[in-house]
Amino acid sequence: ISDTDQWKALQAHVGAIHKTHLRDLMADADRCKAMTAEFESIYLDYARQQATTETIDKLFKLAEAAKLKEKIEKMFNGDKINSTENRSVLHVALRAPRDAVINSDGVNVVPEVWAVIDKIKQFSETFRSGSWVGATGKPLTNVVSVGIGGSFLGPLFVHTALQTDPEAAESAKGRQLRFLANVDPVDVARSIKNLDPETTLVVIVSKTFTTAETMLNARTLKEWIVSSLGPQAVSKHMIAVSTNLKLVKEFGIDPNNAFGFWDWVGGRYSVCSAVGVLPLSLQYGFPIVQKFLEGASSIDNHFRTSSFEKNLPVLLGLLSVWNVSFLGYPARAILPYSQALEKLAPHIQQLSMESNGKGVSIDGVRLPYEAGEIDFGEPGTNGQHSFYQLIHQGRVIPCDFIGVIKSQQPVYLKGETVSNHDELMSNFFAQPDALAYGKTPEQLRGENVSENLIPHKTFQGNRPSLSFLLSSLSAYEIGQLLAIYEHRIAVQGFIWGINSFDQWGVELGKSLASQVRKQLHASRMEGKPVEGFNPSSASLLARY
Repeated sequence: ISDTDQWKALQAHVGAIHKTHLRDLMADADRCKAMTAEFESIYLDYARQQATTETIDKLFKLAEAAKLKEKIEKMFNGDKINSTENRSVLHVALRAPRDAVINSDGVNVVPEVWAVIDKIKQFSETFRSGSWVGATGKPLTNVVSVGIGGSFLGPLFVHTALQTDPEAAESAKGRQLRFLANVDPVDVARSIKNLDPETTLVVIVSKTFTTAETMLNARTLKEWIVSSLGPQAVSKHMIAVSTNLKLVKEFGIDPNNAFGFWDWVGGRYSVCSAVGVLPLSLQYGFPIVQKFLEGASSIDNHFRTSSFEKNLPVLLGLLSVWNVSFLGYPARAILPYSQALEKLAPHIQQLSMESNGKGVSIDGVRLPYEAGEIDFGEPGTNGQHSFYQLIHQGRVIPCDFIGVIKSQQPVYLKGETVSNHDELMSNFFAQPDALAYGKTPEQLRGENVSENLIPHKTFQGNRPSLSFLLSSLSAYEIGQLLAIYEHRIAVQGFIWGINSFDQWGVELGKSLASQVRKQLHASRMEGKPVEGFNPSSASLLARY
């Protein structure tokens, strides 16, 4: 893509942008109006990007050169766009309407998806009604979901966002959902603290049922159940999200209580499969989770059918490419002004960095430009008292501000100037302007700031951001937000010409860990010396 005229035109355009300042760009009312887009109740304002309407036009031309429309269609049509693993990429099928047709290998996968959804709906209703009982005849009210990476970060984000939604909270009364991901025994201890095996259901999430960390944690919780309730309790207190029914059965779980998913779903894109839908339905009931799936589906349709000028994921993806590859900003801050979205940034961090953290093109050629972003974030206003200092006066980091009009938990104290939510949102509106406009030495002198402090109190401004405003934060909007980020990341990968759907970078560390595991066993059980490692690793292992 960097050999195209469209890419070169953007490179040549950077100089013109460096001559502008957001202070001046923001004075142009027509530009500000043009740099907005909305879909249903989600409003996007990207006027505080270091870009003009000409920049956006040039980005649309780049999208054309990269065959973006065609690549989006290929994804929805089930083409094997994950070419290194020879797989379709069909997380959109997980939330498609029942009558949709989405093919992989010439077979419509939607009926298979709905067969699993119907099974989850039925199981969750049986479980929540109290007619599914444990080994001692008591109903189960606690769920521990065991899985790592994509099997944990996405569902945890959705769970955390739903916890304080009034409708979801009402449905979850008297229940607990916890997640166990890390193989660290401390995480095991935390996940089962104050839980009674008698009233606990454990969900093991592993497609192959061989993931090292997940299966060790699964065996640890199995032992916790068996030591308290006996070996026959396993089938009553453990279920699985897996496609390896043979290993599920050998583990002691009834294969009828295994919920499948498919090779065309990558782990980080799997929250809308049984991986997320099962534990979330057990906690909140399927009707709430169905709204979440419908929200995601609404964005899938918008992404596929809307013109690029109005297409939220396309606009966002193109702006990210502009910031990374042309303006040279390697990071992105995700700043939700909503505590309910506290787990959004960790999920997007995996979604983005595992998808687009690539150094070669889809054809295996070393990239001559930077791709991928360093994603991080924290809810506002917490982040303001943490890392915003660097964003205001240190490095330039483009920011995503996410605000919600209606709080999930409104509070208004008598005698206060504004409600608690308005206090939060005052910061949501102020911060992007502070970043864009900054504060000049002249303004400081006008405030009689002493001369020696002026350099320290000057804000250069011209720091890009964009703002999302959502009407509310129910299950539906949470699904929409998830899908917007999923598709934005895909757009970036499609433009960069990389495979956003494999993750070979996670393999090497895993294979080296297996050598270490063998050594630890040999040294501990047979007293063997540490051998076959470099001097640094050998001395660290010996000390351990």
